[in-house]
Amino acid sequence: MIAWILLALYGLVLWAISPTARSPEGFFRARSAGGAEVGAGLLAASVLITWIFAKSITNAANLGAEFGLVGGVAYAGWYLSIPVAGLVLGGIRRDTGAESLAAFLVSRFGRAAAIAFLVAILIRLYNEVWSNTIVVGTYFGEKGSGEFYLAAVAFSAITLAYSLKGGLRSSIVTDAIQLALVTFLLALVAFVVVPRTGVRPIATAGEWTLVGGVDLLLVALLQAFSYPFHDPVLTDRAFIAPVGRVRRAFGFAGAAGGALIVLFSAIGVMAFLEGMPVADDAPRAVAAALGVGVMVAMNVVMMSSAGSTLDSTFASLGKWAAVDVPTGAGRRRGIGSAVGRVAVGRAAMVAGAALGSLPLLTGATILQATTVSGTMVIGLAPIVCLYKLGPAPPAAFHAAFWTGIAVGVALVAGVWPDALAIGGGAYADLLGANVWGLAAATVLYLGFWSWGREKRSETEPLRWVEAGR
Repeated sequence: MIAWILLALYGLVLWAISPTARSPEGFFRARSAGGAEVGAGLLAASVLITWIFAKSITNAANLGAEFGLVGGVAYAGWYLSIPVAGLVLGGIRRDTGAESLAAFLVSRFGRAAAIAFLVAILIRLYNEVWSNTIVVGTYFGEKGSGEFYLAAVAFSAITLAYSLKGGLRSSIVTDAIQLALVTFLLALVAFVVVPRTGVRPIATAGEWTLVGGVDLLLVALLQAFSYPFHDPVLTDRAFIAPVGRVRRAFGFAGAAGGALIVLFSAIGVMAFLEGMPVADDAPRAVAAALGVGVMVAMNVVMMSSAGSTLDSTFASLGKWAAVDVPTGAGRRRGIGSAVGRVAVGRAAMVAGAALGSLPLLTGATILQATTVSGTMVIGLAPIVCLYKLGPAPPAAFHAAFWTGIAVGVALVAGVWPDALAIGGGAYADLLGANVWGLAAATVLYLGFWSWGREKRSETEPLRWVEAGR
């Protein structure tokens, strides 16, 4: 009963503080009612809390329970994605004038490339819906129970309700409150878990070997150069403030996020040290073992952290449908009138909430939402990070992008060759797929880029002669 009361209070508070966006600039770019851009502090807090989400806390704790501190550090490796995104996307904005990543891809590689990219990020957004609601549901009942499904649906509906009011503006304003709530978990780690186990045992738990979880750390570091670019929750925020402000905010959020994830993984490390069975939900198992008070605090934290990501996901879904897809099709201003664009965005949010809950019925695991989708987009690394090389033919994009997709599909289908695995750990296949897949995508991209440069140099003299006539 306490959990349901907390859920109701959470919904009422977030609805009350969520602003109503009355223009596309507010709904899609988080501008204030007076047209002001988001400040550096609020932007940093928003980026931080949207990546310190329920599934990340759960994944970090689960990995801590499996590998010790090595597991937590491995998951923290993905947080390098945040400063990478700030640096690269800031450079793209300054050098090309692009107003979004989709616009950059259209201008450089054409509409087909942008459409392929937009399909990939739609899959990412779809995964974000179920992978966060599933975490909240487990605090109300066992997976598959009526209480579990009811809580997951209710939480999604509550988050959707206040997201429809203000889009990205609502998401960013409520992020500040949600970040404050997440400090409860930090207090839990600092005052309950650490004193019980001691700092030294936590710091030395695990083995720094490929078998001990370092294989997953290497995967995270490799994916940091592709993973952020298929996450519109992150990339949308890179285009709503001046470049310098974005880079400062993203740099701070990445460093703070990585550190917090390592600290939060101590929840799982405690289970690792004490041999505590956690199934696939270490935070819930540890909280239950520590008493009702801790369990209530954990419930609040998981709702706030999941909500911060889910409302951002809904906002990005709205922008995807009303702005990014038309941009990919070559329409600069989006769909119809200002009112029409916001209406399309809101309709997409509702559809995403409904369809995104379906995987709850399949038994999917939340770590798959990171590792699998991250592998499928490894081809984005050369496409985006090597933008300073200049124009490349559309074939360069497609060769790199579809190589990553093929590698990810082979991994999911279980047909990735054992001979290409690296190490003997639990993530040997995943590491091999990312190393060889990234290498292949990069070589192909550079090959087509070089071919394109040669073709341009061959036609330039002819163009000069024709111009001289």
